[in-house]
Amino acid sequence: MKKFLFIILFLFSTEAFSQSFYRFRFEEPWSFSASAGMTQYFGELYSFWKYNEGIQPDWNANIAAHYTFGTNLRARMDFSYIKMSGSDPPSDPRAYRTPRNLNFRAQNWEGTAMVEYYLFPVKVPNIHRSLMNPYIFAGVGMSTNNPETQLDGEWVDLRPLQLENNPYNRYIITFPMGLGLKYKMNVYMDLFLEGNYRFTLTDYMDDISAYNISEFYLDLVDDYVSGTNPDRLRLAIRNPNFLDDNGLPDVDKILRNNGRIRRGSGLNHRYDGYMTVNLGVEIYLSPDIWDNFFFRNRVNEKAFRFW
Repeated sequence: MKKFLFIILFLFSTEAFSQSFYRFRFEEPWSFSASAGMTQYFGELYSFWKYNEGIQPDWNANIAAHYTFGTNLRARMDFSYIKMSGSDPPSDPRAYRTPRNLNFRAQNWEGTAMVEYYLFPVKVPNIHRSLMNPYIFAGVGMSTNNPETQLDGEWVDLRPLQLENNPYNRYIITFPMGLGLKYKMNVYMDLFLEGNYRFTLTDYMDDISAYNISEFYLDLVDDYVSGTNPDRLRLAIRNPNFLDDNGLPDVDKILRNNGRIRRGSGLNHRYDGYMTVNLGVEIYLSPDIWDNFFFRNRVNEKAFRFW
């Protein structure tokens, strides 16, 4: 009789133990993440590729949805707020850019679709996820593009002014790609660090493309003299060598110079881009996540950290 009771108790305890871990045996394909970090712009006011100009960082914030569809593959949809800026003062002196005195800032919204490839399998039960898992990713996206600069103490939208007589779109195509590393904190959550560079198809994220203003300076001068839109010349030419004592454009000097006033970097056939480096957390949507991760009764039930 005692043997029989022992067997019953053993089977019951084994079943209970198995049930306690049963929730961790499911694959959870969906997860959501949130991250924030540094933004670095690359363009006419900053050239990582040719000169050593230091870091001119801004910040960004990101949320994303992830879906596992292959052994090492996951799909991902991102939505980001990205702040970026650039100016001449931190420029490398070898670039001879400081006299331009140009600057910009942008506050862009971006949506992207990407595919992630992981070094170790991700289509596994949550409890079997790798403790550390490097990954790479690439995709396509769309971002707003509305650079601004200050004039008389107020921020002015540059895109509608068409300072180079070359209209450009408010929305641009981006091609994000990069790499990251995930660290498994528990069965429900990962900590990750990733770098994401965006290639674009525009040279106007900073509103600057032309090497100088020689091709359109007469239009700028005409708008200034006639009063049609004087801000165009004031924003295009901020070099102190071509300003009068009141800080306004010296039209005679500009005309005598035939518009050979430096504007761009001279790096032809290179579009603007930007990079983000983010730290964030990713949460896997298990059916019992609310009971066992957020609202677990820690008094009556011993807590474990499941790896």
